[in-house]
Amino acid sequence: MISFSTDDLRPQDRFDHWCEVRGKSLFGVTIELERERRANFHGRFSAVTIGNAVVAEMTASSYRVGRTPADIARVASNSLSIGYQIRGPGYVDIGRGQVHRIREGDFTVSHSEQPFMGTPERSDGFHFRTLKIPLSSDILLGARAHDLAPGTLDGNTKFTRLIAAMFAALSDPHEPAASPEDDVQHIARLALLARGRLATGLPESRAALRAGYLHAARAIMKRNLHRPDLSPATVAAEIAISLRQVHVLFEPTGLSFARTLTAMRLEEARRQLQTMPARSVAEIAYACGFDSIATFYRVFRSAYGMTPGDVRMNSLNA
Repeated sequence: MISFSTDDLRPQDRFDHWCEVRGKSLFGVTIELERERRANFHGRFSAVTIGNAVVAEMTASSYRVGRTPADIARVASNSLSIGYQIRGPGYVDIGRGQVHRIREGDFTVSHSEQPFMGTPERSDGFHFRTLKIPLSSDILLGARAHDLAPGTLDGNTKFTRLIAAMFAALSDPHEPAASPEDDVQHIARLALLARGRLATGLPESRAALRAGYLHAARAIMKRNLHRPDLSPATVAAEIAISLRQVHVLFEPTGLSFARTLTAMRLEEARRQLQTMPARSVAEIAYACGFDSIATFYRVFRSAYGMTPGDVRMNSLNA
């Protein structure tokens, strides 16, 4: 993992370093900021490799950023970029009079060699996450991607929801993927499906959809662990698939929906036991969706070979 902050530099050096090292050399972009605002510039950056892709995250002061033909020639990259605008709306000009507004929470998809100019809407900084995926014939399956100019995804489509779920999982260090290379391929194909470049009937497209639905289902389960009544029907209704399809999603994992949910609840309970000493065992059990203390103790001991109290004591003595 690469991590960098301008806090370690002298104020007068921060913007120039960010512009030259992080902008031109690493991302192949040109950054512009009024000279009178440069002394107050701050930026943080991190990047981690997942499979053959890179997830990068930035929080920084507002500035204009563009990828010019000269930038593309200097730092060429045949990659698909999936961006998530967490904070700081703005506008992206892709030429020919086409300007898109990027709202907070929007996802964008583009090819890395398409020029653009981005302008912030506000001056209070931004938070942005991007997944850069090298393209290959195995991913593209004959689809055309080199002309994908930056464009936002419709937030109401199933593709965007599945991309959001997979993006969140790939970006979460606490959710290691069983097969990161496969997940990277799946999210790339979902992005191509969302931009109308792949046919939905291809076997690889169907596999990408199944992977996306599985991540979306797990995200719903994680968000609702506290609900004892959480069921496959609840998940099916939220992601608009059949109850049978929900069960089929979990078959390749080797764990049923019920066993997956129990494992997630146990892991969260163990985390709380280790990090929340003021909270009683019973409070934690109920907060994680167990409706019986006896059941909680039984399945916890079966899973970890010790009682909840043992886990808490070990964490206190560590």
